[in-house]
Amino acid sequence: MRCARSAASASAWIMQYADNLLKREAGRNAIHSMWSLRLTAAVRTGILNLAAVGFPNLEEGSVKSANVRIVFVAVIVTALFGGRSGYVEAQSAYPHKPIRFIAPFAPGGITTLLARLVGHELTEAWGQPVIVDNRPGGNTIIGTEILARAHPDGYSLILTTNSHVIVPHLQKVPYDPLRDFAPIGTISSNETLMLLHPSVQANTLQELIDLAKSRPGQLNYASLGSGGIQHLSSEMFNLAAGIRVQPIPYKGAGPAIAALLGGQVHMSIQGTATSLPHIKSGKLKGLAISGATRWAQLPQVPTFSEAGLPGYDMRYWQAVLAPSGTPKAVVEKLSVEFARILAKPEVRDKLVSQGLDPWISTTAQFSAILQSEMVKYGKIIKAANIKADL
Repeated sequence: MRCARSAASASAWIMQYADNLLKREAGRNAIHSMWSLRLTAAVRTGILNLAAVGFPNLEEGSVKSANVRIVFVAVIVTALFGGRSGYVEAQSAYPHKPIRFIAPFAPGGITTLLARLVGHELTEAWGQPVIVDNRPGGNTIIGTEILARAHPDGYSLILTTNSHVIVPHLQKVPYDPLRDFAPIGTISSNETLMLLHPSVQANTLQELIDLAKSRPGQLNYASLGSGGIQHLSSEMFNLAAGIRVQPIPYKGAGPAIAALLGGQVHMSIQGTATSLPHIKSGKLKGLAISGATRWAQLPQVPTFSEAGLPGYDMRYWQAVLAPSGTPKAVVEKLSVEFARILAKPEVRDKLVSQGLDPWISTTAQFSAILQSEMVKYGKIIKAANIKADL
């Protein structure tokens, strides 16, 4: 009995001693959280085995002897460096299993198309399957929460859009859009175009603004629901121009464009992919496009800045996030690989054919974009008193 109590006492003291040493070393060396957990488990296992087998009759006093302390320090140091070697080796081998690519929208949209495109390129480069996992619903919250709760090892990613930093301003979400995610980089973007029905007596953006000011509240625009990126684009135009054009909500880009083509609404701000065929056919007028330069496919359409409204800056984007805590080496490897993929001529051609522009950014640049757009959309939503369309 005395032997059993002595072993238990020694084991308890050893565990406390090891925990204290691990905490002290972790504080000094800023050990990565995942690594620390692995090391703690390894050290605990080793010490328990040593206490139970190597020193079954030790009392607490003898455990504190210099020789035994040296033995335990040796065990801990071995676990520390052994764990670190294993951790580095595991990360250098990334990826060694399939990668899940979450798309928080229904299948068939541009997000799914992009996920499949870059996923195929990743598979070709790394030899591991990339599985596109559509998780629509909840205004993108369902898919985004799945990623936030995923293990941060680089095997779960999400292809998201501006909605990532819009939705949290409109409703409560079970994650922090900035702190709970690791930015990988942008994939593509498309500028926004001011579309006008031919019956509206305005041929330039300034003429449209003057018309709206002369008829306050009488002009309207087709909006895709309430609180979406297209709605915010239109409200940003209202704020920048100092006018009040009324929203008419529709359930998608298709019905909105149909209403505009039929003359049921006066105008609409849409992405380039949706706008291009109708401007080229002459069925709709394109008054201005966002961005710093004119779009190559519609060189006759001036930028908002050229048209006299430099305060308007809105483009749609698609980008990749990983869970917060994903190892930096994995984040950088993904970012570099996406940049390589987007630089391939055949990939760029596929994006352009969909009305998208390839957009390469570093992890730091994308992080800055998320932070600035979080602030920008918050201001628009507050100023226009926009409520979520739940």
